[in-house]
Amino acid sequence: MLKTPVSHPEILHALGSAGHLSKILISDGHYPHGTHPNPRAKIVWANFRPGLLDAVTVLEMVADLVSIEEVVVMEPHRDGPYAMKENPPIWKRFEEVLRKRSDFRGKMQPQQKPQFNQVARSDDVCLVIATGEMAIYANILITIGVVNGGQKEE
Repeated sequence: MLKTPVSHPEILHALGSAGHLSKILISDGHYPHGTHPNPRAKIVWANFRPGLLDAVTVLEMVADLVSIEEVVVMEPHRDGPYAMKENPPIWKRFEEVLRKRSDFRGKMQPQQKPQFNQVARSDDVCLVIATGEMAIYANILITIGVVNGGQKEE
C-alpha cells in the first residue's frame, strides 16, 4: 500500500507521466466531460454522485502531489440568466487550498467559458478529474510547475 496522500492508480500514472507546463482540469458536475477535454487526456471519473467527490477535495489532493505554476478558473457570465455579480463562492475555497497546501503564490486567472474550454481541449491537458461538485463555475485548470528538488539557489 502506498503512503502517499493519494493512491488512485490512474491519477498517479497520469501525473507521473506529465511534466512541466502540463495541465490538469478539475471539472465540476456540470462540465461536458465527454466533448470538451483533450481526447488524449486521461479522464478519471470521480463523479460518483452529485456532491461526491467535490472539487475542493480534489484540488487538495492535486496540491499535495504536484508543484503548481498557474491556475485558471472559469469566469461566470456577468449578465443573462446565469449571471453572477460577484465571483463564485467556491473560488475563495480554492484560494485557501492553494495558499495552505501548495507552493503557488500567484493569483487565479479568470477566463470566460469559450476561452477556458479551448484551453481544456489543448494538447497540454494530461488529466481530467470529473468531480461531483455541484457549485457552478467550479472548474479549475492547474498548470504543473517545476519541483526545486532541494537544490539551493545562488
